[in-house]
Amino acid sequence: MIAVRPMMPEDVAAACRILNQIIEIGGTTAFETPFSEALFAQSYLDGPDKICCHVALDRDGEVAGFQWLGSHAKLPDDCSDIATFARRDPVLKGVGRALFAETSKHAAALGFSAINATIRADNRQGLSYYDTMGFLDYSVAYGVPLRDGTPVDRISKRFELRKG
Repeated sequence: MIAVRPMMPEDVAAACRILNQIIEIGGTTAFETPFSEALFAQSYLDGPDKICCHVALDRDGEVAGFQWLGSHAKLPDDCSDIATFARRDPVLKGVGRALFAETSKHAAALGFSAINATIRADNRQGLSYYDTMGFLDYSVAYGVPLRDGTPVDRISKRFELRKG
């Protein structure tokens, strides 16, 4: 079983390394510029749009992934936005499922009716993950340019939270 708990300040360095490794590999996140630990903390731990951020821990208590849930100005008030990042080396199978079980429970308890995920169309792993979690496609932003000008579609998926 994978332990999941709220992110704490002592998790920032490890979680930031995970995100920066994913950015460096490329192709699976909209982020193209690495985060400093200060910017990471401001974005994922202390951000005004943060609803919650959980970490998944491996057997040794090391951060193996994290999932952020937040508000977004372009979403309805009862819909939250999600971002998920899992360690690439070594991979810990089940991290995403464990994180989403906790995040979705938390979102439902706060009264949200849905969770939005927006994924790059070339991120097959991310699209597959959100499909597996039960998210359904609902819109596409076509040709959003990367820093180098390359257009990449963004697919938005929605997970409807069960009431009651």
